[in-house]
Amino acid sequence: MKKGPESETVDKAAIFLMSLPSDDAAKLIKYLGPKEVQKLGEAMVKLEKVDNKTVHQIYNDFIVENESQTSIGLNKDEQIRRVMIGALGEDKANNIIDKILINTNTKGVETLRWMEPKQIAELIHAEHPQIQSIILSFLEPEQAAEVLMCLDEKVRLDLILRISMQEAIQPAALEELNKMMERQSVSKKVTPTKPVGGLKCAANILNFVEPSAETDLMEALKEKDEQLATQIQDLMFVFENLLTVDDRGIQTLLREVKTDTLVVALKGADVELKDKIFKNMSKRAAALLQDDLEAKGPVRLSEVEKAQKEILVIAKTLADAGKITMGANSEEMI
Repeated sequence: MKKGPESETVDKAAIFLMSLPSDDAAKLIKYLGPKEVQKLGEAMVKLEKVDNKTVHQIYNDFIVENESQTSIGLNKDEQIRRVMIGALGEDKANNIIDKILINTNTKGVETLRWMEPKQIAELIHAEHPQIQSIILSFLEPEQAAEVLMCLDEKVRLDLILRISMQEAIQPAALEELNKMMERQSVSKKVTPTKPVGGLKCAANILNFVEPSAETDLMEALKEKDEQLATQIQDLMFVFENLLTVDDRGIQTLLREVKTDTLVVALKGADVELKDKIFKNMSKRAAALLQDDLEAKGPVRLSEVEKAQKEILVIAKTLADAGKITMGANSEEMI
């Protein structure tokens, strides 16, 4: 099976780190987020014999990539502090530095991202719903969905509504969030002005919620605010979601989609999704589709979006009929 660009990059990173002394590898890994560490760890476990030629090639790729980068942006907080103090003097500089750098401090939230969903749910279950919604907005959608499912069913709808209507954290809510984090010894500082929440955030979380719970929440949302529910639902099913459909599901979907529609839709798709489509077709059909894509001239974005929407409607119909699954639960099909 052909790997996508992301998988190849992760594999290279795994080989690179495994070739280093453990202390040096650990120093690099500490700068990664939880999802990155998990992907990297899984790739490391799967590594078998790697020849010297491959290792040398990865080293060469690293050197080439590194030479194209600069040190600008590394340790920037300290650099900004030194520049400001040198220009304004320590007293004046300290007054402005905190205002500049406070927006970039999200250590408390980063700590939450390393916690288990049940731990986070226990941490926030007694807090005000506004605080709960802010926490969920900061988390990765999949993790936020798991936390949501750990909370009382009665509060889930309210939290999704709050998340969908959020744009930025209010100072009062931030202060309360900071106090909560301090009480739990999670962190001392949290960013006060980072934009969080919104329709896309709510949609992303719902994409990872269990299907039955998702249906209940969407029906309840429609009763509360039909327009808001429609906006969220439109964002939930984007074309890239087809990456979450298993191979059998893609094959089922392709049997229902017209070739002309598929060609136009794929004009706006990324390489990983195209590869997924091609590998679930016969070699001859895949070759013909690739030829059609290459022969197809420029297509209006509106036409691409229309074609993708048509395919998503078919996919949703198949999903509702239980013939395919979309989202986090696609692996449940046997």
